Amino acid sequence: MINKPDKNKTRQSRHARVRRKISGTAECPRLNVFRSNKHIYAQLIDDVAGVTLASASSKTDVTEDVTKTDSATVVGKLIAERGLEKGIKAVKFDRGGYLYHGRVQALAEAARENGLEF
Repeated sequence: MINKPDKNKTRQSRHARVRRKISGTAECPRLNVFRSNKHIYAQLIDDVAGVTLASASSKTDVTEDVTKTDSATVVGKLIAERGLEKGIKAVKFDRGGYLYHGRVQALAEAARENGLEF
């Protein structure tokens, strides 16, 4: 039997490779995305101070019974609104090792449409 590589381990190594280059500050935080099978989570992170400035997730913030892509759009809109409330306009997008496709892309485009720049 051939051993297949673990999907999550390969994603984590891609994420680590990206994280070596991307770091968020208070003025320009990192917009981190985590995608599970059911939900999607987004955080604005200041890596210098090591704090989360704002967060949104489909688990707590989306109450309607919608598709996963639509819930990612709602989360993108929420994270943009919460960032703008705190005076954050520019962010560095960290896709978390996932392909820029589907739910991750929907979240990013919704965040852009609602005022975040990256």
